[in-house]
Amino acid sequence: MMPVQVPKGLVLATLFLAVIALATCSMILGYTGISWQDVTGAFSAFDGSREHIVVLEMRFPRAVLATLVGASLGVAGLFMQGLTRNPLASPCIFGINAGASLAIVVATAFFGVTSHEFFALFAMVGAAATACVVYFLGMSTGNLTPLNLTLAGVAVNAFLASITSGILVFNESVLDEVLFWLSGSIEGRRLDLVVSMIPVMVAGWLVAFLLAKSMNAQALGDDIAKSLGQKTVRVKLAACLVVVSLAGISVAMAGPIGFAGLIAPHFARALLGLDYRWLIPGSMFIGASLLLSADVLARFIVWPQEVPVGVAMSLIGAPFFIAYARRSLTT
Repeated sequence: MMPVQVPKGLVLATLFLAVIALATCSMILGYTGISWQDVTGAFSAFDGSREHIVVLEMRFPRAVLATLVGASLGVAGLFMQGLTRNPLASPCIFGINAGASLAIVVATAFFGVTSHEFFALFAMVGAAATACVVYFLGMSTGNLTPLNLTLAGVAVNAFLASITSGILVFNESVLDEVLFWLSGSIEGRRLDLVVSMIPVMVAGWLVAFLLAKSMNAQALGDDIAKSLGQKTVRVKLAACLVVVSLAGISVAMAGPIGFAGLIAPHFARALLGLDYRWLIPGSMFIGASLLLSADVLARFIVWPQEVPVGVAMSLIGAPFFIAYARRSLTT
């Protein structure tokens, strides 16, 4: 009996509704009891009550940030896996997050930077520099294989993380400022700050959508892509720009959150196939859903205290990573 093919449009619509539902849960669930009526009332008839203030000043910006960062990490992970042809590629595995984090710690420790706008700039520079280092290290053997790239990424990730730790050890004031952020946190971000970062993320998403057909051709290999008239170098550079900008801005806003960029593309391919025109929005919705789920989970792991969302995301992502690695080793 043939399996029933679910229309891809219906799959995307379901994923979008899941994001809306999880964002609503993010605004309702937590230490302060919030009802559905409180959420709707905060937007339609704000009365200055404690519940309405919690929704508008704390829960809503947090839900928006989780959605934006999760979507951006999903697209960044998708493009990294496509560029490297490595199913384990992601900003956290390949050291992109570590490079962006180091750049922000250096900016804070040595230049006194405290603005998230400048954090974003330093993070993107750090992410770009790390991507170049990993690429050239992977090429050092003369054969750019997925294994070489993974080994280079893991090595660079560990090296940059040790430098970051060393800086923080000798700068306790900086440690106090960035310790919670380094664990991955979306708590306490103002709505105006979140909104100010939206143009960068939207620009990255738009470029990703414009590259969808080119990435489909690139997936067939460089030779076939060139035979189809594609400028492969330009496509790869543009795709790298998407990864660097989206991963960098995500680290600047929420710290180095792992696994979302690794998991989302795998689920998207399982549900939507291999066409990037479907994979990009699918990875966005799944990445957003993962981070929203992690944000809700973070509030209940050690109730009534909260843990950073990066810790909760690791609890979700680590079992997937182990299971995938085990399956790859046995096939």
